[in-house]
Amino acid sequence: MDLPRIWMDLSNSSVEQVVMEEWPWPCYFLMARTISAQTAETEQIRFLVGTQSLRSENQVHHIDFDDESNVLNKNIFLHRDGEIWNLTASTVDKNLLTTCYNKTSESKAEMKASIWRIPCDFDSSDDSSHSSLELVCHLDNADYGDMKSVLWHPTGDTTTLVGLTDSHIITWDFDASSSVAKVKDSTGLESKGQPKFTCVRWNPHHNCTQVATANDSCIRGWDLRSMQQIYHIENAHGQLVRDIDFNPNKQYYLVSCGDDCKIKFWDTRNTSEPLKVLSEHSHW
Repeated sequence: MDLPRIWMDLSNSSVEQVVMEEWPWPCYFLMARTISAQTAETEQIRFLVGTQSLRSENQVHHIDFDDESNVLNKNIFLHRDGEIWNLTASTVDKNLLTTCYNKTSESKAEMKASIWRIPCDFDSSDDSSHSSLELVCHLDNADYGDMKSVLWHPTGDTTTLVGLTDSHIITWDFDASSSVAKVKDSTGLESKGQPKFTCVRWNPHHNCTQVATANDSCIRGWDLRSMQQIYHIENAHGQLVRDIDFNPNKQYYLVSCGDDCKIKFWDTRNTSEPLKVLSEHSHW
């Protein structure tokens, strides 16, 4: 069968009509904004993708890539608690994941976070299965504001999780046997005005005791043992810092990108100026 032909009327800057021919089954499309490699899976190449839809029931797509046949297979699991803004696969147990999602109740919307389990009895060869994710526990953020993201320990050596809200870093101790996650520690962002964190990354070096965060145009390093700030790159970018990440092979090296359309490389031992700046694109 030929690929289906799709026409879209884009008048008035909106999609007014989609006509599909030669499509033998009903279908719909959901937007997605978050993907995570299933790093605890050591035998298969797998990814998890979370959907973001206000009108439809949201899903987590469990994608299996066969590198020998170059074929993608998927299973769909229902995520009934709202649109997924952030998803992270566990580094400890391949069947665990966390989501940060928009929970609406009584006309009030809040960003929550939970740990979920993928049902163990799913059939990886059957992409028509639509089981629901099994709730393991909610991550308490009642005193800290809306959740932005959750990170599992980089190496999977411990069950500590790090979470980010608009203005706080939180750590939880997760006990898988009792399905309970208890708040271990937290620290707040203290700065002029009402700054908000945009992202967090766990440093895979230094025994995984450090994280880095971005807020506005600044980058900050934190020691998770003391929850104290250990370095601060003020005005790292001319505009909002969108994302940061560490070099997994070299200590101290950090990369950042921002709304100023620049990518910058840093040595966290000397943050007075970047090691290198790339300005070869016109968008972040």
